Amino acid sequence: VQLQASGGGLVQAGGSLRLSCTASARTFAYGMGWFRQAPGKERVFVAAISWSGGRTYYEDVVKGRFTISRDNAKNTVYLEMNSLKPEDTAVYYCAARTTSGSYYSTFEYSYWGQGTQVTVSS
Repeated sequence: VQLQASGGGLVQAGGSLRLSCTASARTFAYGMGWFRQAPGKERVFVAAISWSGGRTYYEDVVKGRFTISRDNAKNTVYLEMNSLKPEDTAVYYCAARTTSGSYYSTFEYSYWGQGTQVTVSS
C-alpha cells in the first residue's frame, strides 16, 4: 500500500500550486484526504473527498481557495491551491481513509504518503 505525493514547492503569496497523490489501486478504494503540518505544530485537516468524488470537505480557512478532486482511472487525488498565503506553508500529506468515521480526523486514515513541502513567501 503506497501513496506518493508530489507538486510542492516555493511560491509567492497569491500564487498557486497543484498537489498530486497517486495511490495503489487497493488504497484508492477509499475516501482520500489532505492534511498539513507546519513546523512545531500538529498535523491538521485540509480537505477530503469521498470515493465517488461526490462529497468534498474543507477546513474553513481554505474554503474558496483550495479544491480537492480525484481521477479514479488514474488512482490520483489532487489539491488545487490558489491565493496562497504564507500561513499555508507546511508539509502536506495525502492519506487514505479506511473507516466510516469523520473525514476530518487523522485517526480515520490508515495510509499516509510521505509528504510534500509547500512554502509560500510573503
